[in-house]
Amino acid sequence: METALTALVGVRHPVVQTGMGWVAGPRLVSATSNAGALGILASATMTLDHLRDAVRDVKSRTDAPFGVNLRADAGDAGDRVRIIVEEGVRVASFALAPSRELIAELKEAGVVVVPSVGARRHAEKVAAWGADAVIVQGGEGGGHTGEVATSVLLPQVVDAVDIPVVAAGGFHDGRGLVAALAYGAAGIAMGTRFLLTSDSTVPDAVKARYLAATVKDVTVTTAVDGMPHRMLRTDLVEALERAGRARTLARAVRRAAGFRRLSGLTWSRMIRDGLAMKHGRDLTWSQVLLAANTPMLLRSSMVDGRTDLGVMASGQVAGVIDDLPSCEELIARVMREARETLDRLADLGVSLPD
Repeated sequence: METALTALVGVRHPVVQTGMGWVAGPRLVSATSNAGALGILASATMTLDHLRDAVRDVKSRTDAPFGVNLRADAGDAGDRVRIIVEEGVRVASFALAPSRELIAELKEAGVVVVPSVGARRHAEKVAAWGADAVIVQGGEGGGHTGEVATSVLLPQVVDAVDIPVVAAGGFHDGRGLVAALAYGAAGIAMGTRFLLTSDSTVPDAVKARYLAATVKDVTVTTAVDGMPHRMLRTDLVEALERAGRARTLARAVRRAAGFRRLSGLTWSRMIRDGLAMKHGRDLTWSQVLLAANTPMLLRSSMVDGRTDLGVMASGQVAGVIDDLPSCEELIARVMREARETLDRLADLGVSLPD
């Protein structure tokens, strides 16, 4: 299936695997890319050396295009961009809007720039700055999320920008891909669906918790870092929601110290990143500190398998997923379902424009 997305990044299928921290590592990314979709390596939780090693690991596993996701507000974003350029990575994905200068640097090197946004105005801004495409996530998506449903947000963004739009939030099958195309998108991006594959390195016990979840077990809470965060409802999440602010902050300081050791960041760099995080957003210092705590809570589940000590970011689609296919099986299924859906529409006399 050829769309503006496949033409732009050079993949066979208009499907993107999102850059999930502690989840989207070399094995999952290369399996996705080998299956003909676009794998995105998550770099925010990596040191610079680890990032370079991870990129080379992906390149040793696949000759297909892939991307790297990074935080635009990180103090070392420029260093990470240089690694992407030097290693010949095809796509740079951003969790927040990158600066005009970062976009220009990447585009000059021939890297495709694809920021992720959750509002129309953000899509308009990055498009005006030269972004090549944009991933727009509706409120159904996992992790930090907004209040506007994909079915409302997606057509707004498609109508507002002249670059390819990739739909995220609530997608897990071929019917969703056809629906996104009908809205005017050039493809779909999925996180939770790729987390729940046999190629994902997330511990089996954690995957089992996701598979057992119903739609009602996926909630949005501000208790983790003060911002709306969609995840599985667990005893820990309920405890965080009951905990007082002082106790929560004390725990956050300890976990932030742990993340500093793992990431190789200095306290001064973490403070500068915190200032960057506050810039342009109505965040208190408490929220910034809690945000530094989030990577460790995610790591506890996604790496260590400790669902009692960690949180599990999740899209609402976790409630309708019941298997663990390989990435190759998943992509083949999505494309088969999309073709079958289009055939049914054709039988009804309905067709999509070329």
